[in-house]
Amino acid sequence: MNAKEWKKKVCVEPKNGYERLSPEERERMNAYCTAYKAFLDAGKTERECVQESVRLAEAAGFRPYVRGMALEAGDRVFFNNRGKMLILAVVGRLGLAEGVQMAAAHIDSPRLDLKPNPLYEDSELAYLKTHYYGGIRKYQWVTIPLELHGVVAMKDGRTLSVTLGRGGGEPRLVISDLLPHLGAEQNKKPLSEGIKGEQLNLLIGSEPLSGNGGEEGEEGAGAAKDRVKLNVMKLLYEKYGFTEEDFISAELEAVPAFDAVDVGVDASMIGAYGHDDRVCAFAALRAVLDLDAAPERTAVCVLADKEEIGSVGVSGMRTAAFDAFMEDLCQAQNVPLRACLERSFCLSADVTAAFDPNFPDVFDKRNAARFNRGIALNKYTGARGKSGASDASAETVAAVRRWFDDAGVTWQMSEMGKVDAGGGGTVALFMANRNIDTLDAGVPLLSMHAPFEVAAKLDCYMTFKAMEAVCKAHR
Repeated sequence: MNAKEWKKKVCVEPKNGYERLSPEERERMNAYCTAYKAFLDAGKTERECVQESVRLAEAAGFRPYVRGMALEAGDRVFFNNRGKMLILAVVGRLGLAEGVQMAAAHIDSPRLDLKPNPLYEDSELAYLKTHYYGGIRKYQWVTIPLELHGVVAMKDGRTLSVTLGRGGGEPRLVISDLLPHLGAEQNKKPLSEGIKGEQLNLLIGSEPLSGNGGEEGEEGAGAAKDRVKLNVMKLLYEKYGFTEEDFISAELEAVPAFDAVDVGVDASMIGAYGHDDRVCAFAALRAVLDLDAAPERTAVCVLADKEEIGSVGVSGMRTAAFDAFMEDLCQAQNVPLRACLERSFCLSADVTAAFDPNFPDVFDKRNAARFNRGIALNKYTGARGKSGASDASAETVAAVRRWFDDAGVTWQMSEMGKVDAGGGGTVALFMANRNIDTLDAGVPLLSMHAPFEVAAKLDCYMTFKAMEAVCKAHR
């Protein structure tokens, strides 16, 4: 063979995914991405993601799992964990002793949570104090329109749904920043200190409660202190029915007030809040929902909460709720849980960093994920010396390569940044700790963790195809 023939035989030459995309598949890609954008707009929080996922699941024939119910091949069930975590399963033809094919993603995203006592007035302006959630760059959250989503749990057992700033004509919230004319000292600070956490206060009102103070000697609205705060609280009470004390048992999140949109004159990308990691969550969800027959092995989709803060708590991937659900499924077939897990596979689906030509110094160009080269596989994630990684075995990576190639999935191998530059983790180590063969994979993003992240449509679609391949794989 000549050099050209040897090169073709033994060398890798990555190609842009559009070079192998047929017109028919392009149509399917665009339809998928339209549905994905609708999912993003409907699910600005983890609770809303669960609500929308349950709606889609029930429309696809899924029913709530009840402990002890009999399960047969083809049965479609889901478990809703406290409204913030969702697990779905389609029972396979083979018994659970043969393991399950699983995709796990997370539905929480970086945001601003309200503090327990958030409302205050200063200089006749009313504010809500926040506590940022997850790894944000604080300067990115000022001077952009924000919405407030969440729930207020009342002492009488009711849970009130709150959505402030959503929809046409609804007022938005904002965090102010210093004008450049007076920002000389601020400009001298490191980027991480230009805006401090305690400055991330949501501006919520400026109008004082009207009133003449009542009769002489009687204290009324006109004589009350903090009348702007009082007016805000009055309006919230009239609209939602809660008082200031009820903030104590509330989960209210400030999120960007814009919908998912196409990016680029070619409309080849999607810009939105919450790609991390709803882009993988939707792919996993759709793959399970679209199964039109019982797969060989039981297919499981896990949509977890709390990944951005370490997968902790009752709704994070470390929760025993996952183990309890899997054990229940196994008991229905008289299979020990450990026997199922040790033969299972999990695709730990989370976003990764796409190579950004504006910031090339932090990337290893040979190993960085690129737009339009498909789902990015990461043998390991973690930081620096692979801290926090599960580090999939070579055999596991080889199996996934085979599944994806057989299914016509466009994929790439990647790492997130240079070794010493930092890194990040996923839920992979928590699945691997359960004796499940696990591989990291996900969609490459630009501006990860920003209020407005960017993903390539082709990569979103190929991640969905990858999830389908996992669900249908023969091991």
